[in-house]
Amino acid sequence: MTDLDQRIASVLREHAEGEIDSHRLLSASRARGRRRQLRRRAATGMALALVGVLGFVGVTGPDLTGLPGRLPWTAATPPVAAPVPPRADGVPGAAADPARIGTDPQVLHFGVDTGRARYLGWEVNAVVGVETVRLDVAGGPVVTVEVARSAEVLKGTPVEFRPTPPGGRPGAFDGTVQRVALEGTTERFGLVVWWSPGAGRYARASSSQGQDPAALTQAMAALRWDEARRCASPLRLGALPAGAEIGWCSVDVASYPGLITAQFTIRRGADQSMWVSYRYASQVAATRTEGNRTVGGRPAYLSPKGTTLELLGLPRTRVVADFGWPPEGNTRPGAFTEQDAGVLLAGARLAEDPTRPQTWP
Repeated sequence: MTDLDQRIASVLREHAEGEIDSHRLLSASRARGRRRQLRRRAATGMALALVGVLGFVGVTGPDLTGLPGRLPWTAATPPVAAPVPPRADGVPGAAADPARIGTDPQVLHFGVDTGRARYLGWEVNAVVGVETVRLDVAGGPVVTVEVARSAEVLKGTPVEFRPTPPGGRPGAFDGTVQRVALEGTTERFGLVVWWSPGAGRYARASSSQGQDPAALTQAMAALRWDEARRCASPLRLGALPAGAEIGWCSVDVASYPGLITAQFTIRRGADQSMWVSYRYASQVAATRTEGNRTVGGRPAYLSPKGTTLELLGLPRTRVVADFGWPPEGNTRPGAFTEQDAGVLLAGARLAEDPTRPQTWP
């Protein structure tokens, strides 16, 4: 049984006598599972490429990436300024309109004081209504901050290093720092704090690294509730297939400028999903150059199983649309098709230089 299966089974057991929103559960669990898988694959691929190009030795085993989303030799603050999601002009922050939190998959309704913390990543899951940032506070442990407009939504969202139900007890969202065992062990612990920064706002900060609560309290103090930011990346989706909408946006810049990843979930109806992934790796050359399709004037490659479509000819960059869901066969009425993936990729806008955030579309 996979980690994702265990999470779903755990929730089903916990709520066996109550009503279950299966679509919300599946969407949240798949999104979290795919996000973690994307980070592992992207960071590991980058690490292996650097081993070959730069001649590193002795970097092996399951802990190749060290800190989540970060290569072991890039854990410190990079020598160049890290990307900051741009302001969403004309959109009120969570303090002014908390009801907007988690409703727009392309907007974060809070920001971070970059004089106090560095963005490692950001995401919005509009399916469940949670906005997230990952922060590096003064070179200390990575802190994940999640925000929702409902206490129940946040209570139902698992802490990243714990299975469902969430680690720690939210109680009254009173700001108490809790010590929680990491998933799969009783000997290693992370820290979690639940609090309400204002009416209609519910937040959680967590870290699986270290035992010093100062990183959590510093991350809390760095948050800015009077601004809104775009869920920006070097890839911006344009035209969507008929009847489809973006449900989730996730961006990781923890190893910027060497590695930048992003992922989007496209939804149609209650059970149709397509994923678009973006990865820029400065030290990795293209793995495929010859295509069997043309999309928006660009060469593209349809996989042998006919479930993924990849844009080609992008230096050190991979852009892939995965429309192979449901896994039992993409044959249900309304299921996404190669044509839908082509529409999506043809309308995508890409930064010419992903390492210059000011040029991101």
